[in-house]
Amino acid sequence: MSAIAPTLQGFFTERLVKQRRVSPRTIASYRDSLKLLLVFVQQRTGKPPTTLDWADLDVEMIGAFLEYLETNRHNGPRTRNLRLTAIRSLFAYAALRHPEHAELIHRVLAIPAKRFDKQLVSFLTPVQIDALIDAPDRSRWEGRRDRALLLLAVQTGLRVSELIGLDCGDASLGVGAHVRCLGKGRKHRAVPLTSSTQAVLRIWLTERAGRRDEPLFPTRTGRRLSIDAVQRLVREHATTAARRCPSIRPEQLHPHVLRHSCAMTLLHAGVDTAVIALWLGHFSGVRTPSGCAPLSAA
Repeated sequence: MSAIAPTLQGFFTERLVKQRRVSPRTIASYRDSLKLLLVFVQQRTGKPPTTLDWADLDVEMIGAFLEYLETNRHNGPRTRNLRLTAIRSLFAYAALRHPEHAELIHRVLAIPAKRFDKQLVSFLTPVQIDALIDAPDRSRWEGRRDRALLLLAVQTGLRVSELIGLDCGDASLGVGAHVRCLGKGRKHRAVPLTSSTQAVLRIWLTERAGRRDEPLFPTRTGRRLSIDAVQRLVREHATTAARRCPSIRPEQLHPHVLRHSCAMTLLHAGVDTAVIALWLGHFSGVRTPSGCAPLSAA
């Protein structure tokens, strides 16, 4: 058995679940980050995860992994720092359990987050939204799924983690149509659905034909989409939409832009900012919409 395996298992079952009681979304994010790391190390060393030791996860290897995220996977500084947070959490947990590797662990924990300039918040204009939603190929199963996902994302402003966490039973259609989600801080909320979104979802749910506890937006094999998969499909459809709407810049369009677009659509419709905050799941207070710019101007 790998020297890392018992600590890795304890990190999830003891530290995250029992001690910190973090949300399933956080657990999934940490799982994906550490899975990416282990796969990267296997490719670099030729060692399967079952044989890895802490010496295989030194600061040089972690640094190479972070570089790989930016250069090969084209992740931005925020995603890079999110992956680093998961790694730091694991190593902080390991510090008291592996004093023999204290120096190695200390060096990894000292890796700094990457600083970056905060840009204006980007959002899509109505024309750009229409172009993006029409981009998926509706002759394909994946295209019909992606169109429903994009429309729901733009209309509800759900976070990516909330979108991929939706089950078929979370969509309630008819009078008072809404979608229920579990957001940050384990807080549940229900977001209203417009008639157009409801119509698309009804068609998708009929085709999806899933049980209430199955993912609303699955892969071909029925598994839940990952955050990376949603990022890729947004970028792919943005590239297609840019042919019809040149003001769309695919390299700037990431899933969170859809959330910003929802907020700005509500704001332009005259919805009170306190209502928008609740709509988006900002229970701690209202976030000002100042400092926003259309995607074409960002």
